[in-house]
Parts: sequence; C-alpha cells; structure tokens
Amino acid sequence: MLRMVSGHDYNFLGRVHLSKHNFGKKESKKSAFSRIKAIKPRFFYLGFLLIFVGIFGVLYNPANYSQRTSPWNVSEAGTLSFTKRGEPLFTAHEIKDVYFPENSDTLKLLFFESQGDKIQALLRIPAKSNSSLGFPGIILLPGATVRKESEQGLAVELSKLGYATLAIDQRNLGSVSVEKDLELFRSGLEPFEYTMVYDALKAADVLAVQPEIDPKRLTILGESNGGRFAVIACALDPSLKGVIGISTAGYGTEDIDPSFVADNKTYRFYRSIDPDTYLPTLPPVKFVLIHSFNDTVIPHEAALKTFALAKEPKVMYNVSDAMHGYTSSMHPYLEKELALILK
Repeated sequence: MLRMVSGHDYNFLGRVHLSKHNFGKKESKKSAFSRIKAIKPRFFYLGFLLIFVGIFGVLYNPANYSQRTSPWNVSEAGTLSFTKRGEPLFTAHEIKDVYFPENSDTLKLLFFESQGDKIQALLRIPAKSNSSLGFPGIILLPGATVRKESEQGLAVELSKLGYATLAIDQRNLGSVSVEKDLELFRSGLEPFEYTMVYDALKAADVLAVQPEIDPKRLTILGESNGGRFAVIACALDPSLKGVIGISTAGYGTEDIDPSFVADNKTYRFYRSIDPDTYLPTLPPVKFVLIHSFNDTVIPHEAALKTFALAKEPKVMYNVSDAMHGYTSSMHPYLEKELALILK
C-alpha cells in the first residue's frame, strides 16, 4: 500500500476492477413486436442515422485520435517521453492590466495549441530590459484549482526583478483523477496528466519565440501540483535552465520494488507521473525546492525525501509560514536562485 501525497491510496499489488453494467431483462416477443410495428415508418431514417453515427465513431474514435495527436511513450522503468514537438501555434494580443493597473508592465493574453486544444496564458513583460538579448523567461504552473490570474501577484514580483513570465491555465485547473488516468493508460489512451506535461512543454516553446524573450534563458516554476509537472517537463526539455518547485513533493514510488509487483503496467504508470522518477535526469540543470516547515497540504517530510533523491546541483530552502504555496518569506530565496539559473 502506498499513500500518495495528494491523500489518495493506491495498491500496487492489487488489480484494477472495472464496473459492470446490467442492461436489464429482455423484452417479451409480444412487446418487442409492438415496438417494432410502432417505429416501422421511421425505420429508414433511423437506419441512416445509425450508419452515420457508426462512420463518425470510426473516424473520431478516442483511441485513433490519441494515436494521431499524442505521440507519447512510457519506458519499462516508468519514464514518460514524447516525440519531437512541432512549431508552436498561438495568438497573442495586448490587454489592459486590470490586476495591477499601477504597474507599467506589458500584459498579453495568449492562446496556444496543444494536443488539439487551446490553452490560455498570460504573458507579463517588464517595462525595461537590461539586455539587448531580451528578457529571461519563466513558465509559471499554478497549483490545482488555481487560475493564471491568481499567479499575477508572483508574476509582478518577478517582473520587478527583470523576468518575463508566462502563467498558463492548466487543464481542469490542474486537478487530476489518478484512477481515471490509470484506466486510460491501461487502455492505451493518453492519461490526462501526460497531456498536462505536454502543455507545459508547449508553453516553453511558445515563450521561447516571443520577440521580447531571450530563448536561451528560460526556466520553469511550479507551485504544489504544478511543481510536479514542472519537474517532469524540465527533465524532458533540455532547453530549460532549471526548475523551481514551491510547496511540492514526489509520491515516493521509488520505495516499491518492481520485482514484487504483479501488475507491471500499473507500476509503470504510477512511476511515470511521479516527479521523483525524473530527478536523476535533471542535471546539469539546477533543482530548487522551497517549502514550509508548517505546510498545511504537503508535509515537509515529503519534500525532504524528494530533495534527498535529487542530484547536484540542487538546493532547498525552508520557511515557517503555516500555509501552502508561495509566501513573501520565500522571495529572497527565489531572487537569489533565479539570478544564478538565468544569469
């Protein structure tokens, strides 16, 4: 039995049982005959409709769609990978900064394509640059249930330090159902969490081609569940110079001995969504973890365990706030590490 940080329990040695549906008893011959007689005048139209639906189902079958648009793979060790991504497709237009109107930043609303959907994002660009090469950029991944708008307070702080930020709206606002994702994985379909990792990778592609940005100085920062996706995305994209996780931790799946696991497919899936799995592949980029001793959602002990698994270069900072997520007491550490990562 393994307890995930999010509060769900998962048994790696157990089997997944799918619910069975009872479609009811058969009709009697008499009632069936009456029903057929009643609908006979509409039989032709019903038949045409069924044929149309059947063709539609073949063309737009979820399995076929997943194979066309989701070029992902999971190794035997449980490591997720994607094939090469195409050129980023997006639209961007400047909007009024209603969140911090006194600020002189430029704020843009972006829509970018990822896995057949359009992801919304807010690009905040500082007023002045100290370099002719453009601003260093940071992808911001909010925690579960948090929108991009709620990240603008942190984005303004980073803007004052000279960093542009791209805060995205994660699918389903960052909330996930691991049980449903497991069912998708076992069926050969793309789990929701894989798509969210891909969204983060596409966000990096979009940020890199903005005219105000220096594409050689990009990093990714995630809070809570967003921190988990940030670690995985950074491990999969060597162009990112580092990853900063705030109030986040892995799931501890490395404690499971695969030789004792009866269901290898389930084991591979859980390993693939655990950021701890990807920590060894992060170097030479830096892993920064900032956590509170009194975190009210993810225990500090869990963060310590994740940090212990990471390879150098790495650093961890601790604060004492009795809350979850970014706090002003984390600002000095954030400023210091960003200056080192994006120098």
